[in-house]
Amino acid sequence: MSNASAGRHTADTLRRWLAECVASHLGRPVQEIATDVSLADYGLDSVYVLAIAAELEDYLDISLDPTLMWDNPTIDGLSEALVEELVGRG
Repeated sequence: MSNASAGRHTADTLRRWLAECVASHLGRPVQEIATDVSLADYGLDSVYVLAIAAELEDYLDISLDPTLMWDNPTIDGLSEALVEELVGRG
């Protein structure tokens, strides 16, 4: 991934994308998704989380450590961790 590509994803853009993705999987409006709530609290089990991780890898065009989502269970935490990951790869 180039520096330019890494720079286009901010914590805010990733947060929005993740909230939309979670809302889609839950069949709920994105406005109902709080970014500081654990994904498990929404009833997303490991199958859903792995599906979101796969979509995230496709969206970012990178491979992610599978533990990233377990170590960062909220959208806010995951967004920040992703930015760090992207900058590290940049």
